Order: sequence, then C-alpha cells, then structure tokens
Amino acid sequence: MFTFRHYQSGDEKAIVELWNKTLKEDPITPKRFSHLVLLDANFDPVGLRLAFVKEKLIGVVYAVRRLVPLGVNLETDNGWIPFFFVAEDYQKQDVASKLFHDAEFFLQELGRTSVFFASYAPNYILPGLDEEAYPSGYQFLLKQGFQKLYSPVAMDRSLIKWKPHKEIEQLKALRESEGFSFKQLENQDIYEIILFANQQFNPDWGRAIREGLLQGLPMGQVLVIRFKGEVVGFCMYGGYEGIAERFGPFGVAETMQGKGLGKILLQDCLQQMRSEGLHHAWFLWTSEKSAAGHLYLKAGFSVTRRFHVMKKELT
Repeated sequence: MFTFRHYQSGDEKAIVELWNKTLKEDPITPKRFSHLVLLDANFDPVGLRLAFVKEKLIGVVYAVRRLVPLGVNLETDNGWIPFFFVAEDYQKQDVASKLFHDAEFFLQELGRTSVFFASYAPNYILPGLDEEAYPSGYQFLLKQGFQKLYSPVAMDRSLIKWKPHKEIEQLKALRESEGFSFKQLENQDIYEIILFANQQFNPDWGRAIREGLLQGLPMGQVLVIRFKGEVVGFCMYGGYEGIAERFGPFGVAETMQGKGLGKILLQDCLQQMRSEGLHHAWFLWTSEKSAAGHLYLKAGFSVTRRFHVMKKELT
C-alpha cells in the first residue's frame, strides 16, 4: 500500500503542500523551504525520506548530518531530524515509524551514533518539538526512544509603546565614563566581532553575523561594546532570513557580566528597532531560567512558545 523513497527533484512542491496541511502552526513557503533545506550546504537528498500512496505524498522525515563544519567541528557522531510530518488520514499506520527507521539507518550508515530533534544549526526550522502545538508528535518521539534534554522558549515583545528606561541611560553614561564604548558596527569591527562570537559563544553566532552581512544586513543593525579596545559584547537584529523584527544573537563576555552591559545593549537595540518603525522584537531560542531569560522578562518580553530539544542514541 505504501511506498518509500528519498527526495527527487520535483518533490518539493508536494512537500511544501503537505507541510502546510499538517504543520499548521508553522506554515512555510516554497522559497523558505528551498533556502533552509535544498540550499543548505549539508543537504543530502538521501536523508529526506518520503512516503507515498501511489503518486500521493503522505509523509516526510528529514535527516541531516554535517558535510561542512560549523566552525572547525563536523560533529561526526551526530545527526539531526529538523522536521517530520504525516498526512492526517495516514497517521497511526506506522508510516512515520518506517520513515524514521529509514532516516536513522541513513545516519547510522554514515557513522552517526546520536540523533537530535531538532537543534540543528545553521538552518533549524524550530529549536525543538512544541508539545502544546503538536502533542501527538511529542508522544511519537518518546515512543521512538527520544529523550527530552532541555526546553528552550521563544519570546516576543511589542515595541509599540516601548520607551527607554532612564536608569539604564544613566548606567550607560556611567559605563562610558569608565571606558566602555557603545556603537554600531563598522568595517574595522567585522573581523573582531566574528572572532568574539565564535570564541565566547559558538560558531553559529559568528556565521550568523558573517552571512547576514554578506546577504545585505545593514551594519547599523549590529551593535558592539568595546572596553579598552577589545570587543566585549554585541547584539544584532534582522540577521536571520532577513526578518527585521527577529532579534539576536546577543551576548556579553562572561568576564564582563554583572555590570549591566546586557541591559544597556538590549535597550539600545530595542530603541533602534522602534526608531525604524518596527512593531515587535522576537526570537526563537533561550533558556527561560538563564540570566539572559531573566533579562528578557524584565525588559518586557513574554514567552510565546516552549520547545523540547530531544535526543536518541542510535544502536
């Protein structure tokens, strides 16, 4: 009754159509699908597993491993499943189980011993499984042997009535008197800020800066903190997929934390976004209980979604 194979050229139209019928909380366009999947340097058509009834597409699972290192790391033990979906009329008929079996076999044949849902960088669709939006999907992953590792949150903040806080402006003036500088990115900063992001945080942040600028991100949308000539913090917006209201990445050097630099940087960035007429600032991934999470909450952000990053050991 069912047939299974990997992606072939021309399948993308049916994949996007079925995606939008099943993952109703997260619709996608053909252009975005191409950018995040087909144009990904790590894309391998054998990892994009499809199920059919005759010529009708009824299920999809996507498995991917690194062909191009993130920074210097190929993560040769790891694979990822960024998304999966099955047509409603064919759920609970072992279609997804067979697709997952084939996807995991694809990764195992390439020497992968672990598979994650869905914390794949650089082109993740969502950080993990949204249990509230897709409860059956979460239960399915548990039955497949995936275990929850942690649960990042997405946050959103309206900028319509946003105003800067005077105490943060005063704190900024104090830090400037101590030798800190707060400015927009210039050509002379590019190498150092990418190096800072790679070394202090992770290579995906450095990649986001580099690729954002290569794709036309205005340098004014990247803010930099320096102290005694060294980069000690940065933030940006509009760097992911060209979406101006998407905030991040954002970070301050660990040695400089506790000085309120994050508050200053966040306020400067939100002020600039509001000045450009943007109505919201949002991002997909932070730890709600972390220092950054508390900072966002104090700045008026609210949690909009919760995700589960999950992992399975392949044997």
